[in-house]
Formats: sequence, structure tokens, C-alpha cells
Amino acid sequence: MSQRPLDVLNEALNSPVIVRLKGGREFRGELQGYDMHMNLVLDNAEELKENEQSKKLGTIIVRGDTVVYVSP
Repeated sequence: MSQRPLDVLNEALNSPVIVRLKGGREFRGELQGYDMHMNLVLDNAEELKENEQSKKLGTIIVRGDTVVYVSP
């Protein structure tokens, strides 16, 4: 049985995910919530940067129209 994208997000709640945004930025954190526009709430979030240490951000909200992918 195939799953819809929001079903996959529902299964990933309270689990670590990696989110890639338009422009190439990436964030890692625990998915705390989402809505039908794919706006995401990440807890214990950090921005992943190539060849640099990650930057800890805490709780963030990611706007859904900037999301390229979410990897559980």
C-alpha cells in the first residue's frame, strides 16, 4: 500500500529528520509537528554546514514552501 507524503511525516514525529531547503541549506532536528502546507517544527535543531561545525539553533519553524525534502 502506498503512502502519502503527510503519512510519512506523521510516522516521523518525535524522531530525528534532515530537512533540505531551497538554496542548499540543511537542518537536522526532531520533528515535533507539521501542517498541510508542510510547515515544520523542529526541536533541538542544528544547521548542517559543509566543512564547518554545525550551528545549534534549538526550536525552529521551517516554512513549507522552502522545503526540498525531508529525510526521516
